[in-house]
Amino acid sequence: IIRFEHQTLRVGHTYYGVEFTESFRRILETHYGNGVKYFNLIHKGVKFNEYVGVLQIGDLIIEVLPKAEKDENEEKWRKILIGMLKAVGVFNVKAPSSSSLNIKSNFILDFYFELFIREVEYLLKKGLIKKYRPTEENSFALKGNILFGKHIQQNIVHKERFYIRHSKYDNIHLLHQILHETLLLLKRINSNAFLSSRIGSLLLNFPEVKRLKISAATFDKIHLNQKTEGYNNALEISRLLLLNYHPDLTTGHNDVLALMFDMNVLWERFVYVSMRKQKPEGLSVKAQQSKYFWESMQGKKSRMKPDILVSCGKDNLAVLDTKWKNMEAKNPSLDDLRQLYVYHEYYETPKAALVYPGTETVNTGSYFNSNGERSGKECSIISIEVDSTITAWQKKIGKQIFDDWLNEESLT
Repeated sequence: IIRFEHQTLRVGHTYYGVEFTESFRRILETHYGNGVKYFNLIHKGVKFNEYVGVLQIGDLIIEVLPKAEKDENEEKWRKILIGMLKAVGVFNVKAPSSSSLNIKSNFILDFYFELFIREVEYLLKKGLIKKYRPTEENSFALKGNILFGKHIQQNIVHKERFYIRHSKYDNIHLLHQILHETLLLLKRINSNAFLSSRIGSLLLNFPEVKRLKISAATFDKIHLNQKTEGYNNALEISRLLLLNYHPDLTTGHNDVLALMFDMNVLWERFVYVSMRKQKPEGLSVKAQQSKYFWESMQGKKSRMKPDILVSCGKDNLAVLDTKWKNMEAKNPSLDDLRQLYVYHEYYETPKAALVYPGTETVNTGSYFNSNGERSGKECSIISIEVDSTITAWQKKIGKQIFDDWLNEESLT
């Protein structure tokens, strides 16, 4: 089932023969608030919010796509979403194994799965790395250190054995445990027949490792070096899949996998990355540059954090705030205008702007002072036309912000 952000999905809704049933609605209700925050419950259904991506509930897959125009071309918006995720580094895939994917027009979930499969196939082709690991065992050979307490306990009769602790050099270690757990998860939830055989083949060729309960802390323990940096892409996709998987602990058939992204955060990051890529020489573009602007008598401080700050040397030139919504010739909200006024004042920039997707325009307005006169401070509304070709879209962002709005003449 495919929906767009902020749309509703009610019981009985059918999409090309796939029905959203009451049982699926109950599963979402069960998981609501328990790590699954991507929709609101409504009467006999759900209403999606600003999160986009994919939800898998048992054998039902729901894609939630972004939309900044009236156009509801699903393939176009899916392509845009994947392109934005790639641009900001969510799919920071550089290995030769990922240069071309067999699944090009299928769903986002298949895209995730094949990316991971390609990465693991690539690692197997290169050869899985080995590490030393401490091991205790009752052995016929004496190597390492004898653990006398356990040796006496277990080998009173078996004089020919030694209970020892030593180091083994093999490919059974944490990195492979994580990849193995991800393959087992894919085997459980994948519904694409083309990928099933490849998952099964990888499991046959992958080392047998001890099962591991994985949490965010597991990934925090990983420190890649020059030898293991080739694992980075596979581990990042593992992190996305394993930490967003919500198993059904009652029947075991209605697990939820939620790979969802806040579209406001994604748009902010995409604009920032595009500006960094297109910026003229001599300018710096920084994201989320926070400063303290208030402190209570108890010493608690509050910060100010604009989305993007453009500087030249020590001088701040412009502050920008991004909003993922189509203004359609409407005025921005008072809250947004007030926020930019404060940024304008605090960072002492000549220019400030709100950046939206939509029809290509730059509209500049003036702030008034308390006397009802124009204060000299301006706030521009920069609307950037969406382009399904990501590189062309990034060039548009650079041209509109740097050439059309933040030009040298306006800063002198």
